[in-house]
Amino acid sequence: MDFLKKAKVVRFRSHHNKYLLADDDQVSVWQSCDGTMQNARWTVELISENPNALRLKSCFGKYLTALSTPFLLGIKCNKVLQTMPKTLDSIVEWEPVRDGYVWKLKAANGQFLSASGCSVPPWKDTITHDNPRTGTTRNWVLWDVDVVEIREQQQQEQTNVDNINDSSSRYSTTATQDPTEPEPRSVSRSESSQTQPDSPAVVDLSSTKDSNKDSDKKNT
Repeated sequence: MDFLKKAKVVRFRSHHNKYLLADDDQVSVWQSCDGTMQNARWTVELISENPNALRLKSCFGKYLTALSTPFLLGIKCNKVLQTMPKTLDSIVEWEPVRDGYVWKLKAANGQFLSASGCSVPPWKDTITHDNPRTGTTRNWVLWDVDVVEIREQQQQEQTNVDNINDSSSRYSTTATQDPTEPEPRSVSRSESSQTQPDSPAVVDLSSTKDSNKDSDKKNT
């Protein structure tokens, strides 16, 4: 299930090596060997209320729907169509079930999405939901999943982490400077030339010379 949660757009390839396609009539669903068609792309929608299931939306914006209507009168398998119900209830929900290297898609009624292997009408290339038990048809419910596009959520989460780290770094740089500590004041050239309080007093050398001359006159 985690594998499909990471996918945004997928393709489903049946046991017969044919792809699940949404028909151009925007109603029917069938299978074809051409997986390059836009009709083979299904958008995965996650369901918050039911994390074990998902919805599959066709290129026409309609949901893969498991109806309770029999595919043919008297046949136990039921129809699968693409619809747009007013309420997105359990009929458009599919639970992926891992079976070795492949997947099964289980509808709300417990039946599985099935790709017919019959080559004659009206069964040729049909899609139903069924719970086959015989060896001939049990592989009809097995699907390979090709991831076409990865969900962007992981990239967005990484971007959010980078933004948080960047904000933390800038906060750390700002926090290292104490906002209460005054900024150092620049000292002008004139102020630096003045005598500092702790510096020695300036001595007047001229007064010393005069006192020495007076002393010499007295001695003579």
